[in-house]
Amino acid sequence: MRGDLYDEIVTVPITETSRRPIALNEKSHFGKLTDKALELSLIEAAYLMKNNRLDIYKDDVKCETSYIINLIKERDIYGKFLVYSDLKNRGYVIKTGFKYGSEFRLYERGLAPGKGHSNYLVKVVYEKYEINALDFASYVRVAHGVNKNLLLAVVDDDLDITYYNIEWTRP
Repeated sequence: MRGDLYDEIVTVPITETSRRPIALNEKSHFGKLTDKALELSLIEAAYLMKNNRLDIYKDDVKCETSYIINLIKERDIYGKFLVYSDLKNRGYVIKTGFKYGSEFRLYERGLAPGKGHSNYLVKVVYEKYEINALDFASYVRVAHGVNKNLLLAVVDDDLDITYYNIEWTRP
């Protein structure tokens, strides 16, 4: 399947002969459907590319996986890509969490947008990242306010990920 890179979005056209982008959205919950295409984030597209499910083109030239990974690194979202890939490989449905001040919303297996609510907001931080206590409290407060747990994904210097389930409790 072919996708075309435009800045941070990869567009996969829907044609008369190829309805695969619709299936990719409806069955696996990738991207956002429009009338003419499936729009994928750079992270989603890179994940699909690494799993040999998508070829990405820029200006009609096929991109190498290394080129896309370097773009992700240049935009300083490589840690987010690693967390996205890890969670996707574990079978979770992942959607954007921007509305809630986090990187992702995470749906348990068997649930998806329109079929249930996400259980977690995922915040990605790096091992050496300093978290301001007030910012951290706001992440937890927002998650609690929308009936979700905060999943803190810590990416260390070796690019290993450790997850912490943060729950709000009343003293």
